[in-house]
Formats: sequence, C-alpha cells, structure tokens
Amino acid sequence: MTTGVRRRMGVDERRQQLIGVALDLFSRRSPEDVSIDEIAAAAGISRPLVYHYFPGKQSLYEAALRRAADELAARFLEPLEGPLGARLLRVMGRFFDFVDEHGPGFSALMRGGPAAGSSTANAMIDGVRQAAYEQIITHLGVGEPPARLELVVRSWVSLAESTALIWLDGRRISREELEMQLVHDFAALAAVSAAYDQEMADIVLRVLSQEPADGPFGDLLARLSAFAPDGPPVPAQRPAKP
Repeated sequence: MTTGVRRRMGVDERRQQLIGVALDLFSRRSPEDVSIDEIAAAAGISRPLVYHYFPGKQSLYEAALRRAADELAARFLEPLEGPLGARLLRVMGRFFDFVDEHGPGFSALMRGGPAAGSSTANAMIDGVRQAAYEQIITHLGVGEPPARLELVVRSWVSLAESTALIWLDGRRISREELEMQLVHDFAALAAVSAAYDQEMADIVLRVLSQEPADGPFGDLLARLSAFAPDGPPVPAQRPAKP
C-alpha cells in the first residue's frame, strides 16, 4: 500500500482550482446556499487558506461568475457556414447544454445571485448579452445593423434568456422543442419587423433565399400554413402613410 503525497499548487493554479470547485457547487445549488466551509472541503484545503486566495465569498463568486460568463458567451460561437436556421439551432443546442449543466449557476448568473446590483456582476451579464448579439449580427452578414435589426436581435437574446430561466423551473417542455421554438421565434420577430421596414425586408428575403425547405425556417412556414391553408396572399410591403 502506497501513501499519496499531496502536490503543492502554485498561487494561480490554486486560484483556478477554487474557482472550478466553486463553479461546480454553484452549478448544483444556489450560491446563497454554498458556504466557504463547503468550498474549502471540496478543494481539500482549510477555510483560512480559501481566504488567503480570495478575501471573501463575494470575490470568489464573482471569479466563478466570470468563468461561467466566458463559457456561456463561447456557446454562441458558430462557423459561418450553411443556412442561418441550422446555425441558430446548433447555437441553441449548446446554449441549453450550458443551462442544463449549470442550472442554479445559470440562474445566478443571469439574475445576479448574491452579487445582485454589483457593477462587476452586471458588467459580466451585459458582456454575455453583447457577445451573443454581436455573433448573431455577424451571422446575418450585416456590417452596420439598422435600428430595427438591433431591436430584433437584442429582443431575441433576451427572449432566449428568459425562456431558459422559466424552463429551469419545472422543465415542463422538452429541450428540443424549445430550441426549435426559439429559432422560429427569431424568424418571426424578423418577419414582423420586415413588414414595417424595407431594409429589414431585404435582409429577411436574403436570408430566406438561402434556407432549404426542410430547415428550421422551412419548418416554421409549414407549421404556419396549416393555420390558414386557403388564406389570402400576404402583401409584399405596405405603403407608407402620408
């Protein structure tokens, strides 16, 4: 029988270990319910040693929040290849992977947790939203997004966030349905905006021209047509009011 020797960690390595341990605990329970003693025990060190690396639970929480925010923002990265609908569906799959893996931690991240109201936490959350917004704009191939497009994309990012938070409270709808529904929501928001603005209409028509009939956007059109199979044709554009 051999006796294991605990390896001494450097300062940065120990900090990263504590952040990882804290993030794991925050992902399974609300941060308010996790104590410094639990974090120390999970890391295999003493409580005073935790305070040696972090002045308090708040600073450790914010460090874990930073790592979670960076990871969540990375879920929106997607190669600029193939139809937009399929790209968005893959993004939503990775987004819900994160939500599934970090349920309480995701809620704490988006609601602020014990850091609610702190400028640091708010800046991190805003950074995730901005990263998601910029990625979607990039996928749309628009250099200078018009005001209506910015409204659509930011509204959709907020919708995805609130949908995930509601879904976590009971998970009464399957993940796969919500992922597809959110892609459909993006198309619907863009289409409604296109009905009011020619520049948006041009963007939407360009995107739809590249979509296959069996893709997510084609699926939405098929579902909507079932409601009014014999309905009147939709006008291309309403004339502007004098």
